Amino acid sequence: MRTDEALSAIRAKILIKLLGRRGIAAVMGILLVLMESAPANAQGAAALKVDSVVRNIDFDLSAKPLGTAAVSATAQTTVATAVQTVAGTFGQKSFANEASWLFRGGWPLQALVDKFATNEQLDEQMHCLATAVYFEARGESVDGQLAVARVVMNRAASGKYPPSWCATVKQPWQFSFVRNGAFPHIDTQSGAWARAEAVAKLAAANIVPTLSNDVLWYHADYVAPSWGHRLTLVSKIGAHIFYRA
Repeated sequence: MRTDEALSAIRAKILIKLLGRRGIAAVMGILLVLMESAPANAQGAAALKVDSVVRNIDFDLSAKPLGTAAVSATAQTTVATAVQTVAGTFGQKSFANEASWLFRGGWPLQALVDKFATNEQLDEQMHCLATAVYFEARGESVDGQLAVARVVMNRAASGKYPPSWCATVKQPWQFSFVRNGAFPHIDTQSGAWARAEAVAKLAAANIVPTLSNDVLWYHADYVAPSWGHRLTLVSKIGAHIFYRA
């Protein structure tokens, strides 16, 4: 073997120690792609003598991964949770980007709800928000459902109510469908639930303008609670009347 080939082989072995077999394979792959995509540089690339270098590398095909201990169940759970969280975050961002683009392109709220009513699994807080929409306004228009979701979100952000959507919805004496801090059965295969999920996601992503942030109260139009007289009426959407302080 000539001196230049011997030096090339030594350099290659050093690279393998630094990068590992997969790393050097990736480098070789990149070099081959560059040679194929740049005919004008073929003469210079040939000087690399890739074939002769590869032939002179001693691969240990019997090598095994370092360590044989099994990954602990705790580690597996931690990794799975992290992956799910990242996936959920990117999924919500992707949804928000798509929904926002469609809304700016002229899609009305009803069309967006129909598109995103997919019965997908939600995280705990989003599930609580969708549950409030489902039980409080599933017979209302999507505008009315979105307004109910906004009130829940406004309350949680106001400092006057519990600081999460779930705690706000489950707060005693606030939402009549809640019994001892528990939700009734939900038909999660129904179209009404799929629409409630879509409304909750659109509300959380703040895609479609609705009630302002200071609207914290509403009631059905067939009742007349005494507290309504102490508040400022904002609007009536479907069967619900909404108020601010």
